[in-house]
Amino acid sequence: MAAVAVLAPALGDAAAVPFLAAAGLAFFGVRDGRWFETLALRGDREEERLYGFVAFALAAAGLALFASLPRAPLPYEAFAAATLAVGGGRLGRTVVAGRATDEFPLVAGYVAGGTLGALAGQVGVLLQTDRAGLVDGLPELVFLAAVAALTAALVRSLVFDRDAHITVILVAFAVWGFVALDPAVTASLVAFGLAVTGALGYVSFALGTASVPGMLTGVLSALLAVVLGGVGWFATLMSFYAIGGLASKYRFDEKADRGVAQENEGARGTGNVLANSAVALVAVVGYAATAHVGVPGALFGFAFAGATATAMADTLSSEIGGLYDGPRLVTTLSRVEPGTDGAVTWQGELAGLAGALLVAGLAAFGMPIGDAIAGGGIVVLAGVAGMTVDSLLGALIEGERIGNQAVNFLATLSGAIVGVAAAVALGVGL
Repeated sequence: MAAVAVLAPALGDAAAVPFLAAAGLAFFGVRDGRWFETLALRGDREEERLYGFVAFALAAAGLALFASLPRAPLPYEAFAAATLAVGGGRLGRTVVAGRATDEFPLVAGYVAGGTLGALAGQVGVLLQTDRAGLVDGLPELVFLAAVAALTAALVRSLVFDRDAHITVILVAFAVWGFVALDPAVTASLVAFGLAVTGALGYVSFALGTASVPGMLTGVLSALLAVVLGGVGWFATLMSFYAIGGLASKYRFDEKADRGVAQENEGARGTGNVLANSAVALVAVVGYAATAHVGVPGALFGFAFAGATATAMADTLSSEIGGLYDGPRLVTTLSRVEPGTDGAVTWQGELAGLAGALLVAGLAAFGMPIGDAIAGGGIVVLAGVAGMTVDSLLGALIEGERIGNQAVNFLATLSGAIVGVAAAVALGVGL
């Protein structure tokens, strides 16, 4: 069904018809037998309806309309990439499921099948619409295919796997956005990004520093950083992922006994990863869109580095500082119990400063932030400021309504703002 998306350019205004026909046939005509057993998802057998398949076909029909109507120009290649990322991903997972039951190989099969499917879909579309640009645009096609597959795997891991219609719509709009962005993609960066991020994703899952959704989020984030930004952006972000993850595992049993350990045995999930790196990801996408938005690239660099330095400083201050007695509330400096929101120790503050210095050093020599000393100093300032904001928010508003992840997001946002404001005030990198 997903492969029919490749025919959309030839079908034109009728691109939605095959999907609507398949949805009707599956809903009204397939109630049992071999086809039903092959296509049925969890819950379909109880209802005796192929709701999962039907919902996917209807979602694809809606996207086909976006691709074929003149006033809603969803690119055909984005449509094909999204549908075949989901269809190919399901096929890849099913193939691996015949040989393995562990979650990592199943997810790897989904991503591999989705990437190959999305790539084949884009190639099939371009053979009909723009053969001349196929060879030169191959690196971008591979990048978009990987983004589509990783996004599909991530969404699938967060929602019920029967909700493929939700997945395909979100993936289509994500790929559409990158097609419109038209980033300068090189074959070497794509190859490096796929190889390194895939290996690091496996290591993070094997060491237990990230759950499967957290691992997928980290891999997707790192891929965007290296392809849209460059190796320096990638190294800066990966320093947080690697050191922050190891810090969560450091003397974990002791932190658990003190009540200050990370949940899920230190494995960071999607919410935690995004809370600490969402601002940085927006910054790297903004950097790739510099030509479209008319903002100096250095400002996006300071936002990225400031947010990452905040995430690193905050993580190290919490994970290291939580091992020491005598924490004090940041607002009153009165002694409180370990694990109290907004509590700090001098050991944790020192560890946080060291983390900000590390990120600043990587950013100073690998990112476009102007003079290494001045630019690095601004990143340190942003990291320490963001870490302090995190502690203040923890003491003042964190609780039942505002969770730790929201506080982390606001802290990284404040670090990015401080970095950009200081760069503008001092004229560094502009």
